[in-house]
Amino acid sequence: MNLTQKSIKSTCSNVELLINFNNRLNFSSLSSSNCLQILTDYNGSARPISNPLHNFLPKTQNPQNTVSLICSALKNGNNDHLSLLQKTIRDNGLICYFSDSEISRVLLRCQSDSFSALSFFNWVKNDLGVEPNTQNYCLVIHILTWTRNFSQAMKFLSELVDLKRNGMEDVDVFESLLSSSGLCNWDPVVFDMLIKAFLKVNMVKDGFRAFRKTVKHGMYPSVISVNCLLNGLSKLNYSKKCWEVYAEMGRIGVHPNSCTFNILTHVLCKDEDVNKVNDFLVKMEEEGFQPDIVTYNTLVSSYCRKGRMKDAVHLYQIMYIRGVSPDLFTYTSLINGFCKKGNVKDAHQLFLRMADRGLKPDIIVYNTLISGYCKDGMMQEARSLLHDMIGEGMYPDKFTCSVLVQGFQKQDNLVSAVNLVTELQRFRFIVSHDIYNYLITALCIENRPFAAKALIHRVSGDRYEPGNMVYGELIESFCRCNFPDEALCLKAEMVSKDLKPDIGTYRAIIKCLCKLGRSMDANSLMREMTDFDVSLDIEVCRALINGHCRENNFCEAQSLLSFFAQEFKIFDTVCYNTIVRLLSGEADIAKLMKFQDKMRKVGFAPNQLTCKYIIDGLQKAVGVHKINS
Repeated sequence: MNLTQKSIKSTCSNVELLINFNNRLNFSSLSSSNCLQILTDYNGSARPISNPLHNFLPKTQNPQNTVSLICSALKNGNNDHLSLLQKTIRDNGLICYFSDSEISRVLLRCQSDSFSALSFFNWVKNDLGVEPNTQNYCLVIHILTWTRNFSQAMKFLSELVDLKRNGMEDVDVFESLLSSSGLCNWDPVVFDMLIKAFLKVNMVKDGFRAFRKTVKHGMYPSVISVNCLLNGLSKLNYSKKCWEVYAEMGRIGVHPNSCTFNILTHVLCKDEDVNKVNDFLVKMEEEGFQPDIVTYNTLVSSYCRKGRMKDAVHLYQIMYIRGVSPDLFTYTSLINGFCKKGNVKDAHQLFLRMADRGLKPDIIVYNTLISGYCKDGMMQEARSLLHDMIGEGMYPDKFTCSVLVQGFQKQDNLVSAVNLVTELQRFRFIVSHDIYNYLITALCIENRPFAAKALIHRVSGDRYEPGNMVYGELIESFCRCNFPDEALCLKAEMVSKDLKPDIGTYRAIIKCLCKLGRSMDANSLMREMTDFDVSLDIEVCRALINGHCRENNFCEAQSLLSFFAQEFKIFDTVCYNTIVRLLSGEADIAKLMKFQDKMRKVGFAPNQLTCKYIIDGLQKAVGVHKINS
C-alpha cells in the first residue's frame, strides 16, 4: 500500500468516526442527498443547521454553498450557468434545502444589480419551481423600484396583491414592505405603487388603508394615486371617505388637480347637495381651477337626472358664456332629461341645434329621442326619426326596435309594428331574434295566432327559429281560439325539431279538445305525455274527467280517475264529485253505490258535497220510482 492509498484510507476512517458520532447524537445519517438535520425558523420555513460534515461533500453537493453557487452563476451573466446549476441542485437533492431565507440572501447580494435579481427571481418561480414568500417578493420589489424598473416592480406588486386577494397569503402587504425596507435599498414610491396595485384589482378598502398608513409614516402619495383612490371610493359611494382623503391632501401638501375636483364634484352630485356643489365650485375657482367640460357635464347630467331642467339649461348657457363648448355627452343628457319630463319638442329642438353646431348625433342620441316620442305616443315622428337615422348610415339596434314595437303595441297597432320589422328586414337590417320573439308573443296574447304564424314564416329566411317559449305561446293562442288541429300540427313540428313540449303546451291542447267534445283524442295526448315523462297536473285531470262526463262517458271517466290515483297519486275530490254528480243525475243508485265503494278502496273519501250529490240522487230515484208506480 503506497502513501496516497494510506491517506485516503485514513480520511475514510475519520469520516466513518464522524458519522458514528453524528448518529449517537440522533443526527440524520450521511448520504449523497440527505445528510442534514432540519430545524424550523421563526416563520415556519425549514433551514439547515450548519454541519461540519457538509465540508466532506463535493462543493456542488454541499447545501451550505448553494447561495454562493447561485451568485457565482448570476455573476457570469449566462443563462446556461443557471440551467446547469438547476440540474445540479435537482440531481443532488439540494432543492429541499433551498428555503425562503436562501432566496432572500441571494436577492440581497444582487441588490446593486437589478438585472441579476430579476433573472434570479424569475428563475426561482418559473424554472426551479420554488414558491417565493412575501419577504422574497418585497425584497425584489424594493430592488426593482430603487433601480427605477417600475414596470417589473408593479408586476410583482400586483402578483403579491393577488395572492392576498385570493387568500393564499394572509399578510399585511404594507407592513411587509415596510419591514423589509430595513434590509435593502428602497424608494418611498413603492408605497404609492401599492395603493395603485390595490385599486387596479378593485381592492378599494385595502387601497384606502394603504393610503392612511403611507401618510402616517410620513410619505406622500402622488396626486395621480390619490385621484385613483377617490374614484374608487366614489364608485362604492364612500363619500365620507372621499372627503377624508381630500382633507388629508391639504394637510400633507399634495396639491389637487382638475381631475381631483371633477371627481369630488361628482361625489357631491351623487349626494344631491346642490348648495355644497356651488360652494365647492367657488373654492375650486379660488384655487385657480376653472370648471372644464367634465365638470359641466357632471353637473348637467346630475340636474337632468333629478328633473331640474331649468338649472341644467342655465348651466348649458353658462358654458357658452365661459367659452366651454357643449359636447355630445352634454346634449345627450339634456335631450334625455327633456324626454323624461315629457317635453319631446324641446328635446328635438336641442337635437337640431346640436346638428347645426357640427356635432353628429350617435345611436344613443337617436334612441333617446325615439324612446321619448314612443313614450308620448308620437309614433309617426318616431318612425320619421328612424328613417333619418338610417339615412345617416346608422343601424337601428335591439333597443331601437324594442321601443318602436312597444310603442305601436301601446296604441293597439301591432300591424304597424309587424310592417316596421319586415321593412327593416327587407332593407337587410339585422333584427334581433328577441324582437321577433316579443312581437310573435304579443300577437299570440292578442289571440291572433294566424298572424303570428305568418310572421314566423316571413322571418324564417333571417335564420330565425322559434324556441319552446314561442311555440308554447302560439299553441296556447290557437287553443284559446278553438283551433286544436293547428295546435297539434305545431306540437308535432316541435317534436320533429327535438323540442320537448312542456306541461303548459299539453294542458292547453287537452283542455281545448275536451271543451270541443274530443275527449278521446285528449286521452291519446295524455298517454303521449306519460310516454315523454311529462308529469300530469290536476288541471289536466280535471279537464279530462269533465270532458268525459259532459259526453256521458262514465266508464272512461271512472277508469281515468283510478288511473290518476294509482299511477300518479292524484286524489282530486273535484274530479271524484264530478262523476258522483253525473251518476246522481242518472238516478241509478246501485251504480252510484258501486262506484263509491270502488273509489273508497282506491283511496277516495267523500266530503260534504259528495253527500249532497248522493242525497240529490236518492231523492231523484225516489221521485222516478213514485212516477213509475
